Amino acid sequence: MSDTGLIGAAGTKLAMKRPRVLLADDHTLFLQAIAKLLEADIEVVGAVQDGSALVTAVEQHKPDVVLLDIAMPGMNGLDAARQLKKASPAVQIIFLTMHMNPAYVTEAFRVGGAGYLLKGCEASEVLTAIGEVLKGRSYVTPLVTKETLSSLLRSTKQGTNVRRGSARQRQVLQLLAEGRTTKEMAQLLNISVRTVEFHKSRLMEELGVHSRAELIKYAIASSLTGL
Repeated sequence: MSDTGLIGAAGTKLAMKRPRVLLADDHTLFLQAIAKLLEADIEVVGAVQDGSALVTAVEQHKPDVVLLDIAMPGMNGLDAARQLKKASPAVQIIFLTMHMNPAYVTEAFRVGGAGYLLKGCEASEVLTAIGEVLKGRSYVTPLVTKETLSSLLRSTKQGTNVRRGSARQRQVLQLLAEGRTTKEMAQLLNISVRTVEFHKSRLMEELGVHSRAELIKYAIASSLTGL
């Protein structure tokens, strides 16, 4: 079965309108290979080979998603992502890299990344990650170890407060990790949408995070590490 078939069977096939994706990696052969693998499901609008060219390329091509390596000449991917989010905050960034070091994973999300993949992953996982980030969710490859995710979790300010929080807050956090919408959470917990929003606001305050995306990242990490 093809990668596209796998995505369809899993119920996560990307929407009919193909996402516009910009690639950033300093290896020409890798850029060509990933573009070929994904071309049936995405529109590759451009490719750059150094971080310093990324912001200009995004302004020119206006992609929905950037697939970005960390190690690049001129400007590394982390610094490039930081500049990109300031210039084009709506663009979703997925790091596609060989680095499993917890420090890299933590920094990737801190500078605005929405997803983290390893270069050993399948093409179908890249498509899954693109679909998730376009829904406003975060994605961390299962190839990243629990140790790495634990480090990411510990890096969130005041992270231990949730373990002392209410049972309802922990339920909301778990449902966030599952990718549930606010409406779905309200139905599952038999509470109002306004009450769900209240619990999310309290969680953000206790964790010291400032956006829904950061809260979701914490939820995913805490769920996968069992903390």
